Amino acid sequence: MTKDQRTPVAELGYEAARDELVEVVTLLERGGLGLDASLALWERGEALAARCQEHLAGARQRIEKALGPDE
Repeated sequence: MTKDQRTPVAELGYEAARDELVEVVTLLERGGLGLDASLALWERGEALAARCQEHLAGARQRIEKALGPDE
């Protein structure tokens, strides 16, 4: 998928963001990319990791709300 065809990170669900992050890491570990391509992948990976954290934080809040306050 080319850079222009990728779904914006903010629109990705947790699983999609996680799966793409795995792909990014694999490509970076494989190496052989130019500096610009590597930096673009790294930046995409950072954004994907942050998106995953957002989803996990939201899930944590929903669970805590469902369980009620600690007393």
